[in-house]
Amino acid sequence: MDALFQIDPAERRPLAKVVIVAGPSGSGKTRFTTRSGLPVISLDDFYFDGDHPGLPHRHGMVDWDSPATWDGIGAVAALVELCTTGETTVPIYDISASKRLGERRVELDGARFVLVEGIFAPEIVDRARAEGILADAIALKRPRAQTFWFRLMRDLDEARKPPINLLRRGIAHFFAEPARYEYFVSKGLRLVSWEEAHEVLTNLLARAR
Repeated sequence: MDALFQIDPAERRPLAKVVIVAGPSGSGKTRFTTRSGLPVISLDDFYFDGDHPGLPHRHGMVDWDSPATWDGIGAVAALVELCTTGETTVPIYDISASKRLGERRVELDGARFVLVEGIFAPEIVDRARAEGILADAIALKRPRAQTFWFRLMRDLDEARKPPINLLRRGIAHFFAEPARYEYFVSKGLRLVSWEEAHEVLTNLLARAR
C-alpha cells in the first residue's frame, strides 16, 4: 500500500503514534478513550453528510454501519498530519442531523500517543501501519447483552435516529456481533477486556518515558 505522503515511512520520525481502539457499537470505545487523558480522534466525525451521493441504505435509513458512508482517506490523512506535525483539523459531525457542522483543531501538546476510536477503526489499521504511525490496535470485547443495551440506551438518549430503526439496527448488531469480532481479528486487532485495554495504555506510556 502506498503511503499518503511522499515520505518513506521507514524514514519518518513521528512525534506521536496512534493506538486504534475498535469494538462493536456500544462496547464503550468513546468512554474508554475520553477518560484516558490523551488526545482522541473520533472516526465518526469523518462520516459523509446524509445527502452525500451514493450512500447505501438499510433498516429504512442510510446504512451508517457501512464503510461507504465514511471518509477513510481523510481520516488517515488527518492522523498522519497530527502525528508528524503536532496538530491537525478534523470535522465536527452531528450524528442526529447526519451532517458536518464545522471543524476543530486537535493538538498533541506533547503527548506521545493518540487514541483513535470508531466503528470503522479496523479499516485503518493497515493504512496506519503503512504510514509508520501505528503503536497498537485493540478491540474492546463485552458480552453481547451489554453492548446491545448500552448501544440502545445511548442512541435513544441522543435521539440519533427514529426509535424503531434503532431497535432494528440493535437486533441486527446483536446477532452479527460474533462475526464482527472475527472480522476485528482478521484486520489485525487484538481482542481485550476493559482491564486489559488499560494495561495496554499503561505499558505504552511507561515505555515512552
